[in-house]
Amino acid sequence: MSRVTRRSAEHGFASLERSAEHGFTSLERSAEHGFTLIELLVAVMIFAMLATGGVLLLRSTVDGQAAVRVHLDALADVQRGLSTLDADLSQATVRISRTQDGALAPAFFGRVAQDDEPLMQFVRDGWSNPGMLRHPSLQKIEYWWRDGRLERIGYDALDGAEPTEPAVLFDGVTALTLRYRAKNGSWLERWAPEKPADMPTAVEMVLSRGKEPPLTLRFIVGTAINQPEDEAAPGGASNAV
Repeated sequence: MSRVTRRSAEHGFASLERSAEHGFTSLERSAEHGFTLIELLVAVMIFAMLATGGVLLLRSTVDGQAAVRVHLDALADVQRGLSTLDADLSQATVRISRTQDGALAPAFFGRVAQDDEPLMQFVRDGWSNPGMLRHPSLQKIEYWWRDGRLERIGYDALDGAEPTEPAVLFDGVTALTLRYRAKNGSWLERWAPEKPADMPTAVEMVLSRGKEPPLTLRFIVGTAINQPEDEAAPGGASNAV
């Protein structure tokens, strides 16, 4: 044995035979035996676990996106309804109108929720005209609660016109209450003023939909905040229908 070979053996560089003696199989032996059945089963089980986890993660992501989409759609509906109510009430103006039979209607009339009469009736300013139609900037507005729907009706003319097809602002409404704030700060369940030009300063609406918690909304009534205060609330202290 040369000096180089002896030195290699002294420093721990063993031959292939010595490696085999200590449990390190050669390339020929590994190729002959391959993978055992247990090794294959373990590999298949790991792959199945990874695949199942991936499918569950994908399903959870899809369900989450669907739930978010439903929530965003519901939120968008609420936002549209709130925007419409706010736009109408914030631009309410003092204007006496006439009904279909020619009777005079006060500038603002409000009552408790019922099916056969509107919740609110008033005239608003700022009627948009994107189609350049021939109509005034004032529009008579009514709000109804019928068959679980909060509906809005906009008349084509202020006096004597027939109602148009209602637009649904909120659907599935199970409960609805309204209150009207007088200039002296009191809240009334019915707004039927002695003076036809008197208007509330604010409107409160409590709206319930299914199992959702009640939604309390308050809106400022446009020009009423500039009217002088009276000693007593318009319509008296009685809130009876």
